[in-house]
Formats: sequence, C-alpha cells, structure tokens
Amino acid sequence: MIYLFCGDDTKNKHRVYEKFIKSIPLGTETFFIGKNDFNPMEVESFYSGAGLFFTKCVVVFTNIFEKEETLSFVLEKLSLMGDSENDFVFIEGRLNKPILDAFKKARAELNVFELSKEKKEKYDNFLLAYDFEKKDKLNLWIHYRQAIDVGVGMEELVGVLFWKAKDMMLKKNFSKFKEEELRNFTAKLSYLLPEARKEGKDAEAVFEQFLLEIF
Repeated sequence: MIYLFCGDDTKNKHRVYEKFIKSIPLGTETFFIGKNDFNPMEVESFYSGAGLFFTKCVVVFTNIFEKEETLSFVLEKLSLMGDSENDFVFIEGRLNKPILDAFKKARAELNVFELSKEKKEKYDNFLLAYDFEKKDKLNLWIHYRQAIDVGVGMEELVGVLFWKAKDMMLKKNFSKFKEEELRNFTAKLSYLLPEARKEGKDAEAVFEQFLLEIF
C-alpha cells in the first residue's frame, strides 16, 4: 500500500502523519529515508519481496522529490510499490496535478493538505540557526515554537540546524562550541526524529526537549 502526505499546510500534514505512524503495529520494521540517503537499489529490494529478518515493513520517504532524478525513479516504480506486501509512505510539500494523478493511478491513499491563500506565511527558519550559533537558548526555543505554530515542519528545522553546525565546522567557527560538540550535535540530529517515531514517541516533544538540553 502507498500513503502520500503532501501540501504546504505543514502543521496539519504532520499531525495526521504522526497519528498514522503511531497506528503502525508494534514490532513492524520501519525504515526512514531522506533525500540524501535515497538508494534506488535499496528501494528496489523493499518492493521486490520480504526481507531476511521481517515479513512486512513500512518505508517512510521524506522530501525525496526535491531531486528530479529521484522523483522520476519513484513515479516509474509506483505500480510495483502498490503491488508490494510492504507499505510505502511519502511526506512531501506541494505537488502538482500530474504527480498526484500518478499516485491515484497507483491506488495510493492521498492525504493532501493545502493552506488557504490568506493563511500562507513564510517563516525565516534561519532564525534558529542564528540562535544556535550564538548559543541563545531562550530565543532558540521561542523561534522554534513560532515556527511550529505557523506550520513549519520539524524536518525543515532539523535540516537548518544540521546545516548550521556543519557550516560552523567547515569555517572552524569554534567561539561558542568545541568541534567535538558540533560533531555530536549533528550525529544526534541525524537520527533524532526517525528514532522517536520508530519508538512511538511524540516527535515534536522529543525535538523540543533536545533543543532545551543542547546547551
């Protein structure tokens, strides 16, 4: 089965997605794949048959359609994914009609969340990056809550913090952090949300607690 969660109403999209993730039976093997670790051969193994150590799994893809070659690959393989015993979940931003039609043709369950024109707000996610660089714990939390309230996805916030820490290491900006601290920070960020969802925890609460404890 294929499940699609898409649209620019990020808050409601992730609310429904989190509810879906919690509905997955305990013990089901769940894999989380982002745009930077998408491997066609690995994905092919998921829809081709059962794994060596599990009979059924759930594969969650997050924002992988940002890469054109990945989008083309997935659209070509949607029918095979739909026929697979495993479940495939896609979390994306706003998608055009041809892409949505391709998912419909593959008998996917579509969950489309679009903001009305008057509700569209652009939030500067880099406020969190600047707060982190300055080690400003209070404003980091305030800007995090503001971002969540206007519907910015946690994956976007994780991405901008991950980028900032990597950028600081590249530029050898160690005025507020030691290099080892930055490396540990990026390592924890990379598995924070997937691990929380895999364990059935509230991902938003886990991320917020992480931000409160990093300094």
